[in-house]
Amino acid sequence: MLGDAVNVSLIVVRAIHFAATAITVGVLIFRAVMAQPAPHLTGAARILVMEQMIVRAAWIGVAVTVASGAAWVLLEAAAMSGLPLGEAATTDILSTVLAETQFGMVSEIRVALAIVLAACLSYDRLPLAQPLALASSLGLIAGIAWTGHAGSSAGDIGSIHVMADALHLIAAAAWLGGLVPFTLLLAEVRRNQDHASAFVSQAARRFSSLGMLSVGTILATGIVNAWILVGSIKGLLTTEYGWLLIVKIFLFMIMLAFAAINRYWLTPDLALPLGNEAQLKAVRRLTRNSGIEIAFGLAIFAVVGVLGTLHPAVHLAN
Repeated sequence: MLGDAVNVSLIVVRAIHFAATAITVGVLIFRAVMAQPAPHLTGAARILVMEQMIVRAAWIGVAVTVASGAAWVLLEAAAMSGLPLGEAATTDILSTVLAETQFGMVSEIRVALAIVLAACLSYDRLPLAQPLALASSLGLIAGIAWTGHAGSSAGDIGSIHVMADALHLIAAAAWLGGLVPFTLLLAEVRRNQDHASAFVSQAARRFSSLGMLSVGTILATGIVNAWILVGSIKGLLTTEYGWLLIVKIFLFMIMLAFAAINRYWLTPDLALPLGNEAQLKAVRRLTRNSGIEIAFGLAIFAVVGVLGTLHPAVHLAN
């Protein structure tokens, strides 16, 4: 029963950690790639999106990432030692986990990256702060690849697996995490119809382009990961790991359907003249659809949290 409680807690904490890290990275990618306003837009739009929304969301993401990461280390210490959580949270056991396991060493590197990221957010107006914040956030999420199944793969296959998993995580963060600031931007436009409407039209086009790149990367790296971890159709259809992977793919396809509607049916209407009824309707529907995408994205993180605790299907299917 104790082991089951630790396992369930690990699943929940991992899901929260993955989601928080992805949102942190996604909002910073959103700022770097899409939230640069056109020259004719007012400074108010830049302050609104860049300073208030982006930085605040990134701070929240970093805080949840660090807190959930600390909980993850404690739960892993309990799982590795076989002791109750209270007894595992000792200096000796924690130092052993951090110094003598790959998970622990990667966690220490990721803590250092989180500190660098927090420092950059604190001094966000300095010239190098924003690119350094983005770089440290990318390292923060890519590092997760070395804490799971990919990190335990050996040889050339292991190197391919880690690289594919890291790219998979970054692409997912760019899309799923980027949906958060994009949805907040849409909500702000609904409240305040001004020059920001032109800004959101530009941001939507850029986000659609980045989304297509992210989806392509997710699909390609997902195939690589499935080939290594599942190995066969039998493994996909006859194991718990395979069944959950099917659920993950199903949720992903639903998200992709909403993204296609947003890209091809709704985004073009954002370029209509200010105050046009079709434009206002498009903003409302984009806000709703983006919120739905976020909900399905969180469900995917929950599935990923479970997958990381299961033996890969390739080890179980003969």
